[in-house]
Amino acid sequence: MKVMQLLPELNSGGVERGTLEIAKALIADGHESIVVSNGGRLVPELEAEGTTHLSLAIHKKSLSSLWQIRPLRKLIEQHQPDIVHVRSRVPAWLTHFALKGIRTDQRPHLISTVHGFYSINRYSAIMTQAEKVIAVSNSVVKYITDHYKNCPPEDIVRIYRGIDSKAFPHGYQPSAQWINQTFVDFPQLENKFLICLPGRITRLKGHETLIELIEQLQHQYPNVHAVVVGGADQKKAAYLDELEKTIQSKSLREKITFVGHRSDIREWLAFSDIVLSLSNQAETFGRTALEALSVGTPVIGWNRGGVAEILSHLYPQGLIDVDDKTILLSVIKQHIETPQSVTPVTMFSLKDMCDQTLALYKQVTKL
Repeated sequence: MKVMQLLPELNSGGVERGTLEIAKALIADGHESIVVSNGGRLVPELEAEGTTHLSLAIHKKSLSSLWQIRPLRKLIEQHQPDIVHVRSRVPAWLTHFALKGIRTDQRPHLISTVHGFYSINRYSAIMTQAEKVIAVSNSVVKYITDHYKNCPPEDIVRIYRGIDSKAFPHGYQPSAQWINQTFVDFPQLENKFLICLPGRITRLKGHETLIELIEQLQHQYPNVHAVVVGGADQKKAAYLDELEKTIQSKSLREKITFVGHRSDIREWLAFSDIVLSLSNQAETFGRTALEALSVGTPVIGWNRGGVAEILSHLYPQGLIDVDDKTILLSVIKQHIETPQSVTPVTMFSLKDMCDQTLALYKQVTKL
């Protein structure tokens, strides 16, 4: 079996990581794996694990991308994959038009994965127009069935994204060297109760709520300290500056630390006493919340989207009614006063995700 996955770029993010994980699983199971993208920093890792990467500019949301239809059709005709798996809207549209130029009996099977709660319009509908449509959570299944009535429910397959429990083992502790270096870089974190908010610096992640919480907690719990793990791209620099000014105006400079973009997220999640998930919009899955619970750190978050699905199964005491800041504050205080334990995670595994995806591939190709 030969599978060709398409996505805009291979730099960072959940879509990219999932693509690499399925590519690796295909190779391990004795199949051929091809990925088409505009390239990026993850390409060497992808190729080192046995996948063929084909570079094509399928990443721009512009009419100029239509020039890639013919080159994409040539790649499909040349490599003759059994399955084309599209993971984003621009590649999905280009594939849609590319396949029209291929004889029906020679076209590969088409699978899509809906990774996000896309804006509801014809442009997004393309993600639901495949032979099988993978939804990464029950929340995404509901999003598709509510908004895209032309997608038959029997064509929707829920396959939760998963994490490698070996990479995020229960009870994991950062090395003494990592802790020592962290205290050198951020001496203000030593001997503190750490509340971690992971995620990129955007208006969606709930940073304002975090600042409010620390303001309310600081006098009763002077050893509480917030850590924001995630960087801000250039477009978000003004928002980061806005946050910094708010923190300064509330005299919280000594209580909140921004550590920027990190590649050692496992260490930060394990090092923290609690992790928060406060996104203003529902997340389709909530990978970081799952990673935190996997290493054994309690997660407290709003009861919506994929994060709510994870918490309801693994840590229901961390579920807070959306925007109920009073209860949120109360539950955080309980965790400060009485440390909570998290039972080992046995759901949402990377192996399950890969096994179920490969089983779907084999089902559509009748292997």
